[in-house]
Formats: sequence, structure tokens, C-alpha cells
Amino acid sequence: MTSTALSAALDRDTFREEVRRFLRGPEARRTLAAVASHRPDEEPARLDLYRMLGERGWLAPNWPVAYGGLGLGVTEAAVVTEEMTLAGVPDDVHVLSIDIVGMFLLKAGSEEQRRRHLPALARGERTASVLFTEPEAGSDLAALRTRAEPDGDGWRLYGTKVFNMKTQFADFSLVAARTSEGAVGMHGITLFLLPVKSPGVHIEPVPSIQNDRFNLVVIDGVRLTAADVVGTVDEGWWQLDELLQLERTGIDFHGKARRLLDLVVRRAAETGRLTDPAYCLRLVELDARLRAARCLAWDTVRNLAADRPDPVTSAMSKWYASEQIRPVLDVGMEIEGAGGVLSAWDGEAPDAGLLEANYRLGPAHRLASGTSEIMLYLIATNGLGLL
Repeated sequence: MTSTALSAALDRDTFREEVRRFLRGPEARRTLAAVASHRPDEEPARLDLYRMLGERGWLAPNWPVAYGGLGLGVTEAAVVTEEMTLAGVPDDVHVLSIDIVGMFLLKAGSEEQRRRHLPALARGERTASVLFTEPEAGSDLAALRTRAEPDGDGWRLYGTKVFNMKTQFADFSLVAARTSEGAVGMHGITLFLLPVKSPGVHIEPVPSIQNDRFNLVVIDGVRLTAADVVGTVDEGWWQLDELLQLERTGIDFHGKARRLLDLVVRRAAETGRLTDPAYCLRLVELDARLRAARCLAWDTVRNLAADRPDPVTSAMSKWYASEQIRPVLDVGMEIEGAGGVLSAWDGEAPDAGLLEANYRLGPAHRLASGTSEIMLYLIATNGLGLL
């Protein structure tokens, strides 16, 4: 390792320690305790903790200083993401606002859009959501039917989006809509910034088994202008295809799996099952898998830091890390026994029902940021040339 590389690594270690110390400190713990005390039907949205991170420039450390960041790199951003998930900070708003919408604006937005939206997102003062999925178009975005009809020098949006999260709290959303028809479904999609509180936007909950709700969003004739277009008209598919790959590092999924495994190991020790052959070997194997998942995730981050994004490695990392969460939850439920099914509604639930809540959430990890099946398809086609 060169002296420059060694200095950079030491700086990153110092940065990680500062973030970790803050997240373990009294201010952060008070905020997280308040979130944990919510009833299951009271989901958190814009957290005081986000504003605390934003004040330090840590919410989006890789963004330029002019937009509220620290001008650092994707490595420091990955450090923040990893430490947040390990500390149990709810990350949906962060992922949506910073990692997806903010990233799109940085890479494809206009200077006016960046200056209007990014500083407030980086400070944790505003939030954004994503409106891609539709009732008849889930992973297949080329089949989306939300349309943007020409209206003078702008458009009017009509359509229905579903299974989006946190839109009821968002200030604006990144919306994919069809601006032209053609023989190829991938062509003619455009990305827009939609003010969520606009007349003509209707949001209602979609029932699910997890604590945080999904939403159904109906967009009925909301007028947008050229200033609301992100990137180039009709070229949204290629923007999505390129930029969403940068979202997938596996860092967040590994952090969630590691936090759960640490909880399971602690509960195994407390209940006398840590040395039970029925569990100890499985726990050791899961620990090894998570160590491998972290290595793969950080390989992906290093690729991004070197400006060599690799879609195959990204897909492998996201798939492998997210697939470890279910076996962690399974062994955790076996170790916990009947107490594992007690939710936060029950005052006697171990660890405030954390295991039970994550068990219900478990299937979502295979869907978020690209389904496991889509990741395997990308690996098979782009990596192995099988299809």
C-alpha cells in the first residue's frame, strides 16, 4: 500500500470512528429510543437524527459542499450507510432521498434542480420518494403506463403507482412516466419531479404485513413543466438502467443482516443455546457468510470509488447479502421459541419485538433495490452469458 493509500485508509477509519461514536452517543440513542417506542402502526418519517447527521454533512458526505455534502467520496457515503444500519437507524427515507433521488439529481439533474432540492435533502429538512412501480408493471418498468400528455410548454401526468414507501411524508417524488409510444417499450419514458402535495395527487395506504406502510398513489392531471424533467425527454429508461446499478452495493443489506445476527447470537447466549450443537454451527456458518457478503459489498464500493462500476458485481452483492437475512431470521426464531412471535404491541416481547418485526419484513429484502430473480438474471446474462 502506498503512503497516499495508507493515509486515505487512516482518514476513512477516523471518519468511521467519528460517525460510530455519534450514533452510539446520547443524542442519537435518545432519538432511536423514541423511534423504538412507536406503536407498530406509527411509522417514523423525517427523523431528528437525519437533521443531526445533516448538520455534520454526514447525511450525504459524497455530495459537493455547495449541495450540502462534504465533497468526499462514495467510500465515506458507504461508511455512513453501514454504520447507520448497524446502529438500527431506519433507512428508508435516507435511501430514497439521498441514495436514489439525490443521486439522480446529481448525475442527471439540471443545476437549478440541484440547487433547489439537494441542500435541503442533505440537511434532512426535506425528503423525497420514488414512484416507479405500477399495478401492472413491477420489475418490468418498460411496461409502465403512467403517461405525460403534452400541455402547452409542459405536460399533464396521469397514472397510478403502487408499493412505494414514505410518499405520504415526502415533499416531492421522482416519477417515471411515458412521454411517447413506440414499438420498443424501453423508449419514450421520462423522469419527472412531482410535488407530492399538488392538487391531483391522491395517496392511500396499501395493506401489508410490515410495520411501515406501502402506498397507492393516483396522479390525475398534475401539470409539470420543462423545469420538472430530470435528464432528457424519452431517455428515462437508460438513466434508470445506468443509475440504479449504483444503488446496489449490498452495504445496507449486509448491515441489516449483521445487526440481526448479532441480536440472535446475544439471545442464544442469554438463553443457554449458544453452545447447543443444533445452533452453534449454523450461527458460525451465518457469520462466515456475512463476512463474505461484507467483502463483496466493499468490492462493489471500491469499484464505484475507482469509477469502474460493475453491474454484475453489484447484482451479486445485492443478491448474496439480501439472501442471508432469511436464514438469520429462521434460526433466530428457533432460538427464541414462542417469545419470538411477540410483537412490539406486547410489553414482554424480547428486544421490543425486533425479531418479530423483521420476520414480517423479511420477504421485502428480496424485493427492494431489485428482486433476487432480477439480480440472478443480470448475473446470468451480463456475467455468465447464459441467456
